[in-house]
Amino acid sequence: MSFSLGLTGSIGMGKSTTAKMFAAAGCAVWDADAAVHRLYGAGGAAVEPMQAAFPEAIKDGAVSREALKVLIAADASILNRIEAIVHPLVAADRASFRVSTTADVLVFDIPLLFETGGVAEMDAVVCVYVDAETQKARVMGRGTMSEAQFEQIRAKQMPIADKLAQSDYRIETITLAHAKAKVAEILTDIRGNKTHA
Repeated sequence: MSFSLGLTGSIGMGKSTTAKMFAAAGCAVWDADAAVHRLYGAGGAAVEPMQAAFPEAIKDGAVSREALKVLIAADASILNRIEAIVHPLVAADRASFRVSTTADVLVFDIPLLFETGGVAEMDAVVCVYVDAETQKARVMGRGTMSEAQFEQIRAKQMPIADKLAQSDYRIETITLAHAKAKVAEILTDIRGNKTHA
């Protein structure tokens, strides 16, 4: 029986990097963002239902995230309609991953784990974090969004203090070495407890 570990944190806190560390340590990793990319890509399961609901969001047989952003900017209620289509497909993708992998520890990289209730499917949760200044500097350093867009995303996410309070494990990602050591420590704890369960 595999152990399900939810991996969460807010934007710019080092979640993707930490997920790679878990993968390198022998865990199977499911990435929510990557799942959405698969669903939105040409031939993906979201293309047909999204085309029926938002034909203007389909470009070259795939769902265009840029077109969706324009639609949402014009009418915020569209986001709920998009989520109603996409969330069940993401859940199905996650379920398929669960049955198709044999790793002892499954890591579910889900940014909105607490916000979407995904925590109910997890045996434990690990939250990555850094201070607010480091978070902002990292995101702004990517050059992919404006400060206003960053603040908008941050406002939608549960405050990091609340996520940390509800998590079983915490990893401060201030240095790669520290994060890697914490990943090893967490896996030793999980694997040690599993053998004695």
